[in-house]
Amino acid sequence: MKIYIKKVKSSNGDIKEWIWIRFSHQGKNYRKTLNLENSKANMRLAKNEIMPTLQLKLLNGELFEKSVPTVDEYSKMSFEIHSSTRKQSTQTDYRISYEKHIKPYLGKKRLDTIKPSDIALWQNKILESVSPRRLKAVRAVLSTIIQDAMRDELIVRNPLPLVKLPRADKVEIEPFSISEIFTILECAKEQYKNFYALGFFSGLRSGEMIGLKWEDVDFFRKEISIKRAIKMGVVSTPKTLNSVRDIDMIDSLLPYLENQYKITGKYKSYVFLNEHQENFYDIKRIRDTHWKRVLKECGFKYRPIYHTRHTFATIMLENGEDILWISNMLGHTDSTMTLSRYAKYIKRDERKRASFLEKRVALNSTETTPSNQKVG
Repeated sequence: MKIYIKKVKSSNGDIKEWIWIRFSHQGKNYRKTLNLENSKANMRLAKNEIMPTLQLKLLNGELFEKSVPTVDEYSKMSFEIHSSTRKQSTQTDYRISYEKHIKPYLGKKRLDTIKPSDIALWQNKILESVSPRRLKAVRAVLSTIIQDAMRDELIVRNPLPLVKLPRADKVEIEPFSISEIFTILECAKEQYKNFYALGFFSGLRSGEMIGLKWEDVDFFRKEISIKRAIKMGVVSTPKTLNSVRDIDMIDSLLPYLENQYKITGKYKSYVFLNEHQENFYDIKRIRDTHWKRVLKECGFKYRPIYHTRHTFATIMLENGEDILWISNMLGHTDSTMTLSRYAKYIKRDERKRASFLEKRVALNSTETTPSNQKVG
């Protein structure tokens, strides 16, 4: 039984070292983590206490009964493994999902003891408080932990594929009409009027809006640079590579941004600030208070604040704006992505299609019909 060090790159680019062991048993090679970071104290602990205990358990056959870590024990390693490849906001979201939906139910179970029935019962339990769509995202977190454990040869199977995921209802887009947009803007107060106008007239994602700084806004060129987004307090790059973009400040948006500059421009910081003159921690603060309130005051049924983005896309398509321009405004990879979601909103005029062929078809029909033969 030998100790070795496994290096893992952390989110800030530093290399962290973890203590592992390797050994052979009955002709098979094993590698197992001790779930300890490499330090002098941990190395002494591994050599002087853990290793002798493991060697004794290996000899008397106890090692393979209890050596596999629990879900909670191994989750720490799994999160560390992916810390340099996931966006920080994604890593935060995964940790929240784990702490809230996985750890309370499966955290104490050893990875090798989780059965399909355990997964099914777990799903039934959390479906009491989350949607099937959300469950799918939570399952992805658990699946990653299990797959990492399989790659480390701690377990040999993944029970998740043996349990069906409940079918999620398709989320219908319910864009606001132009009259509804201006009703909302009339009802909204102070900077929130300007915030909703930015969503309706730019198509920005919610996190991109609260992540916008005044240095990104060019009133002279009428352009806005999208460089960052905020989610759960984490400031990161926008959702995808194409989401880092420059967009047009359309004339309808201009007066609202000018009004917002009068409110927060003096701070030379974020465009939208909370009561402490700090950036918003997350869109939930605006969504769960001001947004719900303004919809109620307007007499509209609740729709997610993300529908401001959908509304921008649909009204632009309905009114014949260029699909490539819309795609760039939204930060989509290409127009195919835009079309796949919003195709039904593209304006179709009432003119007769392919009418240019009719004369040729009629002429051809006359030429091929004998003069002494009646048609029809």
